[in-house]
Amino acid sequence: MIYDQKPYFKLETKDLNYIIKVSKTAQLEHLYFGAKLIDENYEALEIKLNAGAGSSIEYEHEENKVFLDLVPLEYSGIGKGDFRLTPLEVKMPDGTFVTDFTYDSHEIINEIVPSTLPISQPNGKPVQSLIIKMKDEHSSLELKMIYTVFFDTNVITRRVVLTNHHQKEITIRKIMSMMIDLAESDYDLITFDGGWIKEAHKHIRPLTYGTYINDSTTGASSNRHNPGIILAKKGTHEDYGVCIGVNLIYSGNHYEAVQISNHGLMRIMNGINPHCFEWPLKTDESFETPEAVLTYSDKGFNQLSHHFHEFINTHIIPRQFQDLKRPVVLNSWEAFYFDFNEHKLLNLARKAQALGVELFVLDDGWFGSRNDDHQGLGDYHVNTKKLPSGIKGLSEKIQRMGMKFGLWFEPEMINPNSRLFEKHPEYAVQIEGRRPSLGRNQMVLDLCNPEVRTYIIDSLSSIIDNAQIDFIKWDMNRHMTDMYSPFIPNQGMFFHSYILGLYEILRTIQNKYPNILLESCSSGGNRFDLGMMTFSPQIWASDDTDPIERLKIQEGLSYLYPQSVISCHVSLSPHAQTIRKTPLSTRFNVASFGVLGYELDLKYITPIERKEIKKQIELYKKYREVFQFGRMYRFNSLNGEQPKWQISKDDTHILGNFQKLATASPNFETLHFKNLNGEELYNVHSVNQTMPISQFGHLISHALPIKIHPDGFLMRLISKYKQLDNATESYQASGQMLMNGIKIKQQFMGTYYNDQTRLLGDFGSQIYFVEKQKN
Repeated sequence: MIYDQKPYFKLETKDLNYIIKVSKTAQLEHLYFGAKLIDENYEALEIKLNAGAGSSIEYEHEENKVFLDLVPLEYSGIGKGDFRLTPLEVKMPDGTFVTDFTYDSHEIINEIVPSTLPISQPNGKPVQSLIIKMKDEHSSLELKMIYTVFFDTNVITRRVVLTNHHQKEITIRKIMSMMIDLAESDYDLITFDGGWIKEAHKHIRPLTYGTYINDSTTGASSNRHNPGIILAKKGTHEDYGVCIGVNLIYSGNHYEAVQISNHGLMRIMNGINPHCFEWPLKTDESFETPEAVLTYSDKGFNQLSHHFHEFINTHIIPRQFQDLKRPVVLNSWEAFYFDFNEHKLLNLARKAQALGVELFVLDDGWFGSRNDDHQGLGDYHVNTKKLPSGIKGLSEKIQRMGMKFGLWFEPEMINPNSRLFEKHPEYAVQIEGRRPSLGRNQMVLDLCNPEVRTYIIDSLSSIIDNAQIDFIKWDMNRHMTDMYSPFIPNQGMFFHSYILGLYEILRTIQNKYPNILLESCSSGGNRFDLGMMTFSPQIWASDDTDPIERLKIQEGLSYLYPQSVISCHVSLSPHAQTIRKTPLSTRFNVASFGVLGYELDLKYITPIERKEIKKQIELYKKYREVFQFGRMYRFNSLNGEQPKWQISKDDTHILGNFQKLATASPNFETLHFKNLNGEELYNVHSVNQTMPISQFGHLISHALPIKIHPDGFLMRLISKYKQLDNATESYQASGQMLMNGIKIKQQFMGTYYNDQTRLLGDFGSQIYFVEKQKN
């Protein structure tokens, strides 16, 4: 709800208030963002400038004066006394940069303000928007500040639209979607950073005087710094404390900045990165920013995540895929890479179907001369040496097995060694006279060029229309360099124009094929953002399938994004990314806290592993709705060595208990559960798991009545069909007792083993199910 309480505006969600004041100098002053207030004495929230500060500049408007540098504002400009970081930098027709936007009028509407960019959608839920019109009379500029309230999910979004009514052209050099000033600064900045195969690692930085920037300059939202950030009061943890979450519905270069002023005010802003950005705006033209997303929690990070998750599942994911259970996938990439043919694929698919897989995805290598990553990108003619039946024939054969069929594309890229480049070298992003820099032996297609966009749409459509395709994996495997396009008037427009071109392509494909499930990928999590989620209900989180690395990646992503969008695969061990060997049970246990898939050659698994995978898939399907759409809880970890996750939906709760490294003679363990009804009785049981005999090596000879070489033929044969039992656990207890904590069976202590001993070892894990007892 939005309340006009002149001179105040109160934006209200189910649990939050956001309060703005139109000051006497016609600035928008920020008063409050937090838990819902019980009174409306807003004057008590205002900054009291009874003494001012030395060196301040006096701002005057209609005989009212103020020191702008000392006021918490909703947006600011340059050259009128606010010397903090600016959200807006515009070069005026006279060459100056001064802006002075003041309140002109406002409007409250019961809908979302349309945009040409991807934005949140009501999707059947009530929403309200506040449009505040600000004007710079001297420069004939108009700035619309748009606030939209999503009541049920406790989210407020913000964006701005700048319109030039001047007779001459202006140039935008920086324009943020959102700025907010808070009159407190005892916060930590939490970002989610990394790189290829190490995405979204959580980092905490204490804030003090100065400016902190989280951004991307790669042309995509990037694996280096996710656009989502959190500001947390000192001492905040998973279930206690105050924190503010900020994200951006955008897939290109982003920019988030936090600045602590010399008087302890904290300024937060986000939007398009001003790096290499210039946007000319002619008379009566407008520029609209991406939509910023804001939420708040006074009950720690878990509550903040719940707000984000519910907002994304309700207002970001395409409506036709909301609450739609995602299929269990087998992807061909780590099974074959480029070395496959139809016979190999069908043999793998038959084995996958027998295990319960629902969707078979053919990855890279099916087109042109694509036998390695040096050639073929940009071409769409099927390699009939590999696939004599074509994509059409292969898809029909897969579907006759009872599975759906998916196909990999990398539409935004081109290899110099391709038919397309030979015919249209001008389609590639490059600067005449400069040698282009290659990434993964490929170049970027110029999506600023309408002819290129048409080529991509037509090429994709020609494949989709002639086959039975249920799923598209949309990849993008390099950063952008050599930025130039002859199809834009100013090269400072390149990065944003590229993203606009990408969104046009995706929107066209989405409208033509609304029921094809699209999974975005960019060398893993290089474009894991809300902009892509408006087209792609799930995103490949990382090329790293090592579950121990995935613990950090998936946990980092969980602060901002629901598990229904996080694509996770079980692969063979040792893992290609780390050469680490991990138990099959842990690979599943980690991957199950997301959209489950498998990416392996099934001919390399043993009969006992085949049985285990079949049971894993059966278990996941039984609890799929909980795994994908339940409410996620993280637990505070003292040392990070034993992370725990819980997902709850209705009367079912699933807890993952993970161990990175074993210790000698470990401590007793207590399991705590969350979100239970203290007065109800619950049944608790752990999933039955086994441990490979080979993990014991020579030690197994001490436990057997006869001596067998631990690496001999007989032991290897036994290991294919037999594994050691691990302890299972089953309890009945009240919700109160489970939340207070229950003691679980000991791990291996170094001296004794029986079937009641929990054998986790390095990289071990267990899953526990808690279900309310039926009367």
